[in-house]
Amino acid sequence: MLEHFGDAPRTPAEGVGDAGAPWPHPELPHGHDLRWRELTLADNDALVALLGRIEEHDNPPYRTTAEESAETFVQVGADVGTARTIAVDADGVPRAYAIVRVRPTAGTCRALCDGGVDPQWRRRGIGTTLLQWQLAAARSILDDAGYASALAVVHVEDDMTDFQDMLRLAGFVPTRFYTEMRRDLSLPLPEVEAKGKISVEPWDAALEDAVRRAHNDAFAGQWGAELHTPETWMQGRTYFAPSWSFVALDRTSDRARVAGYLISGRYEGDWAAQGWTEGYTELLGVREEWRGMRVATALLVTAMRAYAADGMQYAGLGVDSPEPGGDFGLFGNLGYEPTRHSLMFTRAV
Repeated sequence: MLEHFGDAPRTPAEGVGDAGAPWPHPELPHGHDLRWRELTLADNDALVALLGRIEEHDNPPYRTTAEESAETFVQVGADVGTARTIAVDADGVPRAYAIVRVRPTAGTCRALCDGGVDPQWRRRGIGTTLLQWQLAAARSILDDAGYASALAVVHVEDDMTDFQDMLRLAGFVPTRFYTEMRRDLSLPLPEVEAKGKISVEPWDAALEDAVRRAHNDAFAGQWGAELHTPETWMQGRTYFAPSWSFVALDRTSDRARVAGYLISGRYEGDWAAQGWTEGYTELLGVREEWRGMRVATALLVTAMRAYAADGMQYAGLGVDSPEPGGDFGLFGNLGYEPTRHSLMFTRAV
């Protein structure tokens, strides 16, 4: 089965849009009493309806909105190429879809795979068909772009064991482990200030590019890190919450420097499925020069106070590691507790 899978939780959905993008080889999937065609922005409503049936059945702690789905059709210059397909039955009802986006990252190239099958059409081999098509499409995109290889990447919830078995049979192995965490905002928050002349200040749109450069600096050399351009940095902002986002500025000199930053999202469409309201920390970074100065702690506590002031029950975030379990460090010390887990499977393509 290829029930429902995608990028890591909360990763902004980015892809090459319809305009001017040639449809890559290989051919579309076929069979299973379905009609296969290219997936385009014109199919967004149908795709959201299919995602709704998938998510209602699988009951993940999120729900995909039309706005989030539409983001996957936005052209992003960082992508080498993209392929998309959707399958409809004899009545024109969408029953399966798949997307693969090939993107360079630090040290490698990744083929990001996303897709799903209607619950009523599972266990018919459609998932395997989609996965094999994604691998072939990724290989074709790489050949056209002159890249020797890439890592195919699939994210899956930890309770989807049948899907994990299918991935293993296709040569995938688990390489990263993700944990979603929450912190009860009814509990007292510590009084924390960053050391030195560092102040945590409200989000300022005038600092967007300075924060982008700080992000590239903070994550340089980390696994899977992408160097954001001004274009890619602004992608995936549909649910960006500026009133819950903050910048840590070092004012030692006349010209303030960005020491760290915290970007939050407000995903109201997920709250009913989760069973609680939350402010979600999407990005948190501290540049190396300012590490060990309580900058991250001050940013997190400031954001949690903002979430609580707006009536949120919890603060949420996600962490990843190369091994399952383990110590959650700063987040555990601040009272964050795990709520669910997922895995990232990869294989060479």
